Amino acid sequence: MACCSNPLLCQPNSTASFSPRHHPPPSNLQNQLHLYPNLSKTNLRSQLISTTVPRSSYYTPPITTSDSPAKALRQLLESSGIHQGPACFDALSAKLIERAGFGFCFTSGFSISAARLGLPDVGLISYGEMVDQGSLITQAVSIPVIGDGDNGYGNAMNVKRTVKGFIKAGFAGILLEDQVAPKACGHTQGRKVVSREEAVMKIKAAIDARKESGSDIVIVARSDSRQAVSLEEALWRSRAFADAGADVLFIDALASREEMKAFCEVSPLVPKMANMLEGGGKTPILTPVELEELGFKLISYPLSLIGVSMRAMEDGLAAIKSGRVPPPGSLPSFDEIKETLGFNNYYEEEKRYMVNNSQPSYGTGYSSPTYGERIRQGGSDPIIDLLPPVVYDNLNTNSSRDRMSWIWSRTLRLKITGKDGLQKLDVRIPAGFLEGMSRIIPGLAGVNIMEMLEDAPIDADGSSQSGKILLDFNDAAGDRIQVLVE
Repeated sequence: MACCSNPLLCQPNSTASFSPRHHPPPSNLQNQLHLYPNLSKTNLRSQLISTTVPRSSYYTPPITTSDSPAKALRQLLESSGIHQGPACFDALSAKLIERAGFGFCFTSGFSISAARLGLPDVGLISYGEMVDQGSLITQAVSIPVIGDGDNGYGNAMNVKRTVKGFIKAGFAGILLEDQVAPKACGHTQGRKVVSREEAVMKIKAAIDARKESGSDIVIVARSDSRQAVSLEEALWRSRAFADAGADVLFIDALASREEMKAFCEVSPLVPKMANMLEGGGKTPILTPVELEELGFKLISYPLSLIGVSMRAMEDGLAAIKSGRVPPPGSLPSFDEIKETLGFNNYYEEEKRYMVNNSQPSYGTGYSSPTYGERIRQGGSDPIIDLLPPVVYDNLNTNSSRDRMSWIWSRTLRLKITGKDGLQKLDVRIPAGFLEGMSRIIPGLAGVNIMEMLEDAPIDADGSSQSGKILLDFNDAAGDRIQVLVE
């Protein structure tokens, strides 16, 4: 078999992955058109560009789908063009990425370590902290999020737990690297990688964890061996990761355009990710157009948001320290902040659950009467009768009822005044009904209304007790509860 055109790619016992869900970058496909005479004169790149977003607006429109985050990310990987994904570090930064119109985003372990711990990305942040932060991020947005799984936080079994945890946290994808523990941040000194065999086994463990979870989370396999060993080693590992089933390949800290091109020629059917480390990393900063021409599918911008946030906070603090406030152009207005955070949407939705407090209510489940309301205007507040007029009148006339029946039917007045002085309740109610209201009004728990009514003699017209105050106290919440005999 003929050797490949790039000597860096000639590795023994290696085969390309031809999974049907992997699509070749347009540049690579265009280069292979000579194999198909009917297409050899077709400029696929120009036709592709004519059907995608303008070059001047290279963000990815969000993909609308009712499927899982992983399926949404796979949709994006299978769509035309190259896709930019800024890195977030908390729920707010993720929400801003989504509002800016990007179709997906990454989480940056570097930025999360900085924002959450105020510490460098040298392996100090834990699996639990990353999953917790990731869960908050994925809940804040509807776009798919690729989580930074570092080196899986241990051996292959740890990798399986990490993948399953990221699935439960709502991530669409997980990025796993081949560094030893403790890991080092990309583009910094001191990076070391595990053996080839262990690196591949970790990717296989991630694939197994995905199957066991019934998930379709996207596995992004990263190698740090370019700086730790050599470019040839990084290319070999990338091909092995593709053969193991990785969905996206990523070599960190590629040092030139030529190295980037060589990487994109490895397993051409598997999408490649580029990392544009802002502010001075080892990889050349290229435009999306240039990266797409090389064959990349995804672009990560790991430091933009954490970097501009740090600088903006420093400038704001300097202004405050000098006795001023940050100038209007350096921060959004209060109304803009509220809009971004969703205050207006909250207020609109809150209206759906508004309760009409025009009728007095107290406690759980106790509200204005559903039948026979009779309001007597008098004093500062109305009094509500809980019985229909006929029943009310019958209960207040002489009858042959015995003493207990008479006591049971006596009409009491229940008044509850809040500690703020506002009246919460003022109702007339038969004594027997009030006896059972301790379940609704905790302040009446243990009060024996019948016993209180029995203490004094009752005349035929009930005048001996009319106006008598049976109860007058403040409950645990500070509300004043009064019970009077009508």
